[in-house]
Amino acid sequence: MNQVNKTEKTFALTTPLYYVNDLPHIGSAYTTIAADAVVRFQRLLGRRALLITGTDEHGQKIQRTAESKGRSPQSFSDEMSLGFVSLWKLLDIQYDRFIRTTSPRHELIVKEFFERVWKSGDIYQGQQKGWYCVSCEEFKEERELLEGHRCPIHTNKEVEWRGEQNYFFRLSKYQTQLQALYASRPDFIQPTSRRNEVLNFVEGGLQDFSISRINVDWGFPVPSDPNHTLYVWFDALLGYVTALLEPEDEPTLENATAKWWPVNLHLIGKDILRFHAVYWPAMLMSGGLPLPDRVFGHGFLTKNGQKMGKSLGNTLDPVALVGRYGSDAVRYYFLKEIEFGKDGDFNESRFINILNADLANDLGNLLNRTLNMVKKYCAGNLPSIANDDISSDHPLKSIGLHLGEQVRNAYEALAFNQACEAVLLLVQVSNKFIDEQAPWSLYKQGKQQAVEQVLYAVLESVRLAAYLLSPIIPSISSDIYQQLGFGINFNEQIKTSIAAPFSIHGTWGVLSAQQKLGEPKPIFKRIELPKND
Repeated sequence: MNQVNKTEKTFALTTPLYYVNDLPHIGSAYTTIAADAVVRFQRLLGRRALLITGTDEHGQKIQRTAESKGRSPQSFSDEMSLGFVSLWKLLDIQYDRFIRTTSPRHELIVKEFFERVWKSGDIYQGQQKGWYCVSCEEFKEERELLEGHRCPIHTNKEVEWRGEQNYFFRLSKYQTQLQALYASRPDFIQPTSRRNEVLNFVEGGLQDFSISRINVDWGFPVPSDPNHTLYVWFDALLGYVTALLEPEDEPTLENATAKWWPVNLHLIGKDILRFHAVYWPAMLMSGGLPLPDRVFGHGFLTKNGQKMGKSLGNTLDPVALVGRYGSDAVRYYFLKEIEFGKDGDFNESRFINILNADLANDLGNLLNRTLNMVKKYCAGNLPSIANDDISSDHPLKSIGLHLGEQVRNAYEALAFNQACEAVLLLVQVSNKFIDEQAPWSLYKQGKQQAVEQVLYAVLESVRLAAYLLSPIIPSISSDIYQQLGFGINFNEQIKTSIAAPFSIHGTWGVLSAQQKLGEPKPIFKRIELPKND
């Protein structure tokens, strides 16, 4: 497949490969929900889209955690990895590939890549001395450390001083090439705040980094020297490549990169930005592979304005949250309420208020009462109104005509909150419109044509809203489509986009009298605030 087809007809993106030292937390769920919304939207556009996720299972941190629990690293990793698989199912994540870095196929890809980089002359043996954070699995420069030699990310943990003979990757050799990359492709790192962080870091001068460890058994041996274990990040980043192998493919770099590489987007948290925006492109340059299109580093989540952590006792369990409120509620809050790329906060009262206002009242109640009016005033049949019967300056149609393009631009910029706000504006205007037009009064006055036009315009606006929000709230959108007479498999239809392509469904005026409306049912039940709030 040539590069043009890759860009136009396919779209591949990755979440990070999540570290299995513990069960998934809300931050991992946040990245994956965003990635799922992106891939669903790409499918609406008719692209063949591939979502890669998985788990990073090597390194000293996992070895130590497993040992502290009296477990082998493999059995511990198996259990933790299953935790991610089951949470993704709960969150309705439509991933295509789940890669585990302990896979034997992955080891063969890592080995072949190491040999390429070795032949490039970019690996040498040297003495590593410095401050090491086990939680980050990374040596830290003195300039980064907080007071008391604490890690800037794991602020309650002191780094360890280490001195050992390791293998190094010549990162410094790629400084000029990386700076040229950032200059020629300003969108390579997003958002701008992350790009500036990387530019400043690289301008400060790049140092070669150690790609092996001694006294760590849990990982792949260095191909040229089995006494050393490959550094977890050298191995983990290549998981994105291994994941692209088809099940029947022989695990070679040529096969793995034949169809989907380079990926269009790496979606990550800002704490692992440097690995993806500095180390990874340099490694790919050394290995002779094309670079991904974009690296997007989103912000951190807090709870009630505070950093979350076990030591503070204020963690947010994503499994419990979904169990209590449902996957669409969780997906909607985090994508609508947080500007993607910035830090964001979770507050349960606010969470409940937003869901009640947007999904139960504005969207759900509007659909329910309008369908009930169709039952009452139109014998349960969709009004026989043609799109052309409604002028383009109609208060709802005038918004709906441009909404698809506006929302498309927002999704493609990963501005999920803007997509939600634009759609919600149409919903709110529809609520106001139906109140002002008062179809119940028009019906009493015998103005049947006017009644039907009002109800059609509102239902069509609800349909468009559901379609455009379907990457974020797939179950609710599917329920709305079902009630509007689109059949029961809409969730599957929009997955493939065959039955509901964006070019048709992303525009205003799709509903027709041929459709048999379903039974009106609430699509989102109001949530009661907990008693102790």
